Parts: sequence; C-alpha cells; structure tokens
Amino acid sequence: MCNYLIREMRLDEVDILKDMLYEAIFQPDETNLLHREVIEQPELRIFIEDWGQADDLCFFAEVDGKIVGAVWTRILAGEVKGFGNIDDETPEFAIALHKKYRNKGIGTTLMKCMIRYLKERGYKRASLAVQKENYAVRMYLKVGFEIVKESDEEYLMVYNMS
Repeated sequence: MCNYLIREMRLDEVDILKDMLYEAIFQPDETNLLHREVIEQPELRIFIEDWGQADDLCFFAEVDGKIVGAVWTRILAGEVKGFGNIDDETPEFAIALHKKYRNKGIGTTLMKCMIRYLKERGYKRASLAVQKENYAVRMYLKVGFEIVKESDEEYLMVYNMS
C-alpha cells in the first residue's frame, strides 16, 4: 500500500492532462504501444481540449509530490461526442494512473472522490465507456457503475447518483 493524496487540479496544471489522457488509453499489448500523438485525434482530444469550462472537473492523485493519476469529468456535447456520451447533461468520466501505481486502490479512491463531488454539485448521473478487455471494468462495477449498453468491444456504463 502506498500513501497518496487526492486533490483538485489547478488551472496551471492543464498540460498534465495530456499525459493522463495518453495513460487512460487501454493498450493491452505492451509490446505495441500507440504513439503519443494519438491523443490529437478529435475523438480523444475532446477529453482535454479547451479545458476550464464550468462543468470540467479534475482530481489528481499524488505520491511524494508527484502526480501519478487523474480522474476527470466533462460534459461532451456538440458534434464530436465522447465514447461514453449518453446526453448533453451527463458528465463523462476519464481516469488514468501511471502503470506503477495501478492496483493499489488509488483509482477506486479517485472514482469515489469524483462521484461524491458530482453528487454535491447536483448531477443525476455520470457515464463512461470502457473496453470489455480492460481490467478496470471490475473497479467501475465495484464503485456502482452499471452496464447499460454494449457493443462487440465496449461497455457503456452509467452511475446513478440517487
């Protein structure tokens, strides 16, 4: 078990979300990783582009003063929607941890922290999309997300705040 701190992201830390977005991409083949430029694709870039809107929320996990993970939500409406979009009022989750810090409970704590914060702000639900192969599916189910739709490769999951 490692000691960690969960805190809100400061506006001057927006660039860190680029690294976190890359870490959030599920890559099952460690020998054939995607190039970092993949985050510039429109369907991924929308998770961080023009950060700082009213509904943009982010928490970082720190270990020994180093940011090792993040959870963020944003309402992705408009022409390009997120993979887990269910409507124009529901925040969509993204979460990332550097590999060394996975499976230590940090991701679960980040998720619970954000869920609590969204409840306090009056949101009714939150959503996310996850590849079926991703080990994080178990964690999402454990914190209370439910599978509401599936494709061949992905689950669409929703957390109801009530």
